[in-house]
Amino acid sequence: MKRVATLLPADLGRVRLHRFAPGEHRESGRASYLDPFGHGERAWPYTRWTGDERLIGFPATELVCSWTGDAPAGGWLEVELRARTSAGALTGWYVMGRWAEGDTDVHRTSLPGQGDAGGDVAVDTFVAKAPVVAFQARVTLYGVGARVRSLAVMASAVPRRGSVPVSAPGAARGVELDVRPRSQHAHDGHHPQWDGGGGSWCSPVSLAMVLDFWGRGPDGDELAWVADGDPCPAVDHAARDIYDHSYQGTGNWPFNVAYAGRYGLDGFVTRLRSLAELERFVAAGIPVITSQSFKESELPGAGYSTSGHIMVVAGFTAAGDVIARDPAAPDDGSVRRVYPRAAFENVWLRSSSSGGIVYVVHPPEVPLPPSDGNW
Repeated sequence: MKRVATLLPADLGRVRLHRFAPGEHRESGRASYLDPFGHGERAWPYTRWTGDERLIGFPATELVCSWTGDAPAGGWLEVELRARTSAGALTGWYVMGRWAEGDTDVHRTSLPGQGDAGGDVAVDTFVAKAPVVAFQARVTLYGVGARVRSLAVMASAVPRRGSVPVSAPGAARGVELDVRPRSQHAHDGHHPQWDGGGGSWCSPVSLAMVLDFWGRGPDGDELAWVADGDPCPAVDHAARDIYDHSYQGTGNWPFNVAYAGRYGLDGFVTRLRSLAELERFVAAGIPVITSQSFKESELPGAGYSTSGHIMVVAGFTAAGDVIARDPAAPDDGSVRRVYPRAAFENVWLRSSSSGGIVYVVHPPEVPLPPSDGNW
């Protein structure tokens, strides 16, 4: 995890959910794609949807896509964005991800080296050279069986700030959701070809915990390849099928959401502006996956430092402190952690961290709490 950003005190972030509608442009054809990771070049039939231009509502400096859908063997998809600057110029198209459920046809990947006068893509985040006020999304479905159920685009503005004031405890004081704890270190040494092995799998472990909470995830046939005696085969499966071959990591934010979508969950990446906002999700029965970085001294009780880490917020104490499922714990029994509210909020929201990035995944029948615009 390498991205750093925080948000303006007004118009702090938006999720724009782009749904394919009959009035939007559609085309089809055939195109060749050279997989840079070993499958060679192949011609694919494709269908492409291009969405209408959407106004953001404020000058944004970053855009992050996320999607749910299917891309089984024989199909894959590509998500692209372009943006309009506040001066009226339209950027070119940027690839925000090439996604497939497995790696039998193409390798799942982000695309480095796209920088130009309009901006650049840092793994999963479009970073604008000049503020943008609108965007378009484009999705291309290749082969057979690929489809997209939802596409969300989160726009944010990113000023610099070194610290964040603590929010007052809110709706979830005294609430703890029953998220089963899992340690990434139970997978130390597993499959080093994916992000160096299980000791680095904070994101797939966090996602596996949340899928388990919702009673979703791969079945026995999907897990048959995992070695006997594995402490949680669903974690190995998630790491394999989230792995970004260009980034060489399992922390690509939209790839995590897309994996959850395979198992019937809705989901998106956004930025939250405070723990009080996050509490609305917990009060609604929805655990939230957060991204943060910190030195050991900045988060009492963590016992480690990190340049980027994913964990699950499962509840809050009566005093408003954070009850986390922190996969960096040495074993499952110590994954449940209570972190001081002020310290956690600061290391999650400040500009040397993720600026409040979260993954929200939930069954369609479980409603989201009311939103002020960023979900």
